[in-house]
Amino acid sequence: MCRALTYPEALDELARALKFGINPSLDGIEALVAALGHPEARYRSVHVTGTNGKTSVTRLVSAILHAHGVRSGAYTSPHLVSYTERISVNGKPIAEDEFAASLGMVLDARSRVRSCGEPFTEFELLTAAALEAFGRALVDWAVLEVGMGGRWDATSVVTPRVAVITGVALDHTERLGATREAIAADKAHIIKAGSTAVIGPGCHGVEDVLLARAASVGAAVVHVAASGADVAWRVTQLPRGPGGFTRLDVDGALASYGGLVVRAPSYQAPNVAVAIAAAEAALCQPLRLDALRDALAAMGFPGRFELLRSSPPLVIDGAHNPEAAFVLADAVREAFGDVRPVFLLGVMTDKDVAGIVAALAPVASGFVCTRSRSDRAMPADDLAAVVRAAGARVLGIAETVGEGLAVALECGSQGVVVAGSIYVAGEVDALDALPQRPDR
Repeated sequence: MCRALTYPEALDELARALKFGINPSLDGIEALVAALGHPEARYRSVHVTGTNGKTSVTRLVSAILHAHGVRSGAYTSPHLVSYTERISVNGKPIAEDEFAASLGMVLDARSRVRSCGEPFTEFELLTAAALEAFGRALVDWAVLEVGMGGRWDATSVVTPRVAVITGVALDHTERLGATREAIAADKAHIIKAGSTAVIGPGCHGVEDVLLARAASVGAAVVHVAASGADVAWRVTQLPRGPGGFTRLDVDGALASYGGLVVRAPSYQAPNVAVAIAAAEAALCQPLRLDALRDALAAMGFPGRFELLRSSPPLVIDGAHNPEAAFVLADAVREAFGDVRPVFLLGVMTDKDVAGIVAALAPVASGFVCTRSRSDRAMPADDLAAVVRAAGARVLGIAETVGEGLAVALECGSQGVVVAGSIYVAGEVDALDALPQRPDR
């Protein structure tokens, strides 16, 4: 029996693991789960990938399943403030001692296996810990968000009942491929024999790649689109301000669901439709309208156009690529109307920074440029140069997120939006000086 870890000791172990590494093989994670006694075989799983929207869909599917009397787990990444956020059961992050216990089991397993000459990555250890934690919690279903791509992602150790691809855009091109078709081919590997593939609206133009994979393994397919698909949605009312509600109807594959309400911008509507398609496929039956409404009404989306304070509005959003930034810009227009908020912006060096700035500049009164504590964060001065090159205003440059927020709040009397990286959003969320958040 391995020595029980404390939560601080668990964090120290993760800090020593290979950060942001990718092993182009599943041998390591397969060895870990085998040494753990295959916890992933103790429950059924939904596997979710996609360039954008996959975290929201993962949380939504888990919430919908739980509302139908199913004990469900959700594994997401990255986290905003605490590692425990990544592993939740029935909508609540697991306790620190449970996180430490599960990781301790994984570290004990690591000592008994070899990783083919490559050190285990942080993500492999976290994924194995999540699978172990779900087994310990006796979940019926686990909903797992892919970290990157699909083919070699550690989460692909599972054989899902439902495989969800929310959409495909150009991101992580240095690892996944330079074209949408190449990226789609990588993500398509989560579709496995015996699964149902849910193809989201963001897959338009590369569906053939995903359909070919589904056909090759004999997987059923459910299409989700705004119209003319197996599952479709209609937005019936837009939010009336930051933190407002979107109302929508969804025509599912097995039933129609009207009068749904979610506290989020309308860009979450397609994610709701995708989640409904996945939940229907998982349960193999129509959803109960009362349970679905309850699940959506209780949903929060941390770090996704999340309102931290109301007056003046302070919103955090993890948009970190041009596609997500364009979606965020539409949400700003929708929620702020003619008002142009100040953006506190911090971006990773491996992202399309110019594309992100170009998407946000039309809805921004100006930018305060900062950097997160991540080693991969772009220096604030370099980010400011990109903003100026786009013809946008630089209102300030700050070496820390806390200093940047102070400048942005001083300049943004009509509202501040934090964007560019989930790490920047998380650092703002963790600041002690923030006022009380609105009811969620």
